[in-house]
Amino acid sequence: MSAGASSGAQTPHGPGTAAAGTAAADTVAAATVTPRRPQPYAELGLTEEEYQRIRALLGRRPTDPELALYSVMWSEHCSYKSSRRHLRQFADKAPPVKGDGEAGRLLAGIGHNAGVVDIGQGYAVTFKIESHNHPSYVEPFQGAATGVGGIVRDILAMGARPVAVMDSLRFGPAGAPDTARVLPGVVGGISFYGNCLGLPNIGGELAFDPCYAGNPLVNALCVGVMRHEDLRFAVARGAGNKVILFGARTGPDGIGGASVLASASFGGGEAAKRPSVQVGDPFMEKLLVECCLELGAAGLLAGIQDLGAAGVSCATAELAAGGGSGMTVNLDLVPLRDSSLGPAEILMSESQERMMAIVEPQHVARFAGICARWDVPATVIGEVTGTGRLEMTWRGEVVVDIAPQTAASQGPVYDRPAARPAGQDALAADDPARLPRPAPGELLDTMLTLLSWPDLADKTWVTEQYDRHVLGDTVLAAPENAGVIRVDERTGLGVALATDGNGRYSRLDPYAGAQLALAEAYRNVAATGARPAAVTNCLNFGSPEDPAVMWQFAEAVRGLADGCAFLGTPVTGGNVSFYNQTGDVPIHPTPVVGVLGVLPDVRRRLPLGFRRPGAGLVLLGRTGADFGGSAWAWAVHGHLGGRPPAVDLTAERALAAVLAAAAQDGLLAAAHDLSDGGLAVALAESCVRGQSGPAGCHVSLPGDPFTMLFSESPARVVAEVAPGAEAALAALCQRHEVPVTDLGTVGGDRLEVAGCFSVAVDRLAAVRAAVLPALFG
Repeated sequence: MSAGASSGAQTPHGPGTAAAGTAAADTVAAATVTPRRPQPYAELGLTEEEYQRIRALLGRRPTDPELALYSVMWSEHCSYKSSRRHLRQFADKAPPVKGDGEAGRLLAGIGHNAGVVDIGQGYAVTFKIESHNHPSYVEPFQGAATGVGGIVRDILAMGARPVAVMDSLRFGPAGAPDTARVLPGVVGGISFYGNCLGLPNIGGELAFDPCYAGNPLVNALCVGVMRHEDLRFAVARGAGNKVILFGARTGPDGIGGASVLASASFGGGEAAKRPSVQVGDPFMEKLLVECCLELGAAGLLAGIQDLGAAGVSCATAELAAGGGSGMTVNLDLVPLRDSSLGPAEILMSESQERMMAIVEPQHVARFAGICARWDVPATVIGEVTGTGRLEMTWRGEVVVDIAPQTAASQGPVYDRPAARPAGQDALAADDPARLPRPAPGELLDTMLTLLSWPDLADKTWVTEQYDRHVLGDTVLAAPENAGVIRVDERTGLGVALATDGNGRYSRLDPYAGAQLALAEAYRNVAATGARPAAVTNCLNFGSPEDPAVMWQFAEAVRGLADGCAFLGTPVTGGNVSFYNQTGDVPIHPTPVVGVLGVLPDVRRRLPLGFRRPGAGLVLLGRTGADFGGSAWAWAVHGHLGGRPPAVDLTAERALAAVLAAAAQDGLLAAAHDLSDGGLAVALAESCVRGQSGPAGCHVSLPGDPFTMLFSESPARVVAEVAPGAEAALAALCQRHEVPVTDLGTVGGDRLEVAGCFSVAVDRLAAVRAAVLPALFG
């Protein structure tokens, strides 16, 4: 395959190539002799200081393509310029590195496309969560769909086969007209893209709050599996190696996705407005997945990078900077869907389903053959050099000539002002203890109110739109505590994943709120019997230019870094999403945490549904009066105030150790973490989720029934004990200093709480199941 030729038999200057465009481009030569020419740096999101820094780096004004490149590479989305100084804590406080062959050892961490974790038996798992919040509000279906596509390509770029996805979703009030517009589109986009790719959706979250009106949070996670030797990195090394762009053609969609390029015109005939939301093609992505995996297996990839935010700009700059090399690129050779695109728009396009590879010259023909077999267009657009410069040409003229690291890793880093919000102390002082509590005869009504609250209602309306079992390796999926995927059919090795976040907790105390999100995801994974091993995160906040928001962010990062260090679960990577607000009103600080755990044998996993009549039920953990930010306070009283539940990471770690050992030794038959809604909601969910249909239970509560039922104290699990395992479980808990409370037994078709209420499990199921269909059809 020569330069410009593709597996689609495209010629270098035929229809659809960049050379077919009519726009005149700003060149390096022209920029050198026109230093005072006005440029739209502010419209592109750059400050005056940033623009002047670019001029100083180049020793001249930037060309229009260079300006566009820097604007997106130095954007908040790509450069982390407001968050980077805080995010360093994840590396600085990382737990000790694990040894070779030890499950949980990091093979790749922060700074790569996705984190990679050794899970034993020669396997590694890569996983990451990212946001697609703003595009999903503008165009819900495509915004959410391409969010899935983008995170899948991050996993693919590490050399792994994507095996499952998850999504963490937050919207405005469930009954609001705008939620009725946005939610069905988001769910439809996720299901369309994931189902077409053939990836099971194994879990996630769905929550509603007025703070997310106009700012939905659409956070997508993907997990992939590889052998250790399949690991790939985004580096361009070896002078003379070819730069190949393969996948879908480049079009105008997505321009402005990572910056505000869509609002600016570069003159010379380039369009002033382009679509800012990408358009996805999951069928092309499926071909691209299989093509990439075959290319990797054939040993043809010296380096690989996906094209997401900033498109060709990001891929070329990061590959060259990552390899400490230079690169020449001929933009005339980029295959286009729209021949009117000029060089700046080519560089900034966020068209989906594209990858960039570094390939040794002797492997180019074989590379092209594999791409042709998968019907994936592939074009040599440049080569690696030893100059240390990223140089791009357009119609024979140099339009970009920069040191790639100045764009990829040497962008501005800000120490934004941070100040505790003026009302934070008053919020903390507004203790929910003042709220009226239900009388004993009203406890059932309180539980039914919570079960009919959209956040805690049955999510089947959403999850039934996702294929949860395609590929045949799904062991557990929503509504279980965590999704579980089998990795090795012979040994039963598998992984568990959960995502969690609670904006109410984080609004009350962002440090504690981040740790509570970590603790809940950690506990959800542990409740399946897996040992938590690593963390990814998606940090959703308002404007970093607001000192109150910056304080929330700094506290949340500090809390999460401290929590991960204590629990021994390193942060492998993630995403920061700022500017989630309407006018001057930000969303609640919402750190979403994903935890990966390792299951030595998925046949010993723990489901959440009760299984055997007559089996004993126990509560593991200690219950206190923790109602700040609780589901009860918010859903029943509309109250948000006080302190969030007290974090106890020592108790979380001990509980996780008990659950892993109990699952391995067959001491438990089922387990369910306690979180939103407390024990009442957990019991209802476990009854409804009974293994052979609804399964009732009879429980007696020590102490105050209201506190026992609705407190949200962390580090707790309700569990069904395996026959004859009571003594062994008690001894195990004693060794780890985990309190055990006997609650009662499984049996019947009613949830009975002695002295409080008795309700048919079918009624509980019906109450929960009716909510979302009534809202969304």
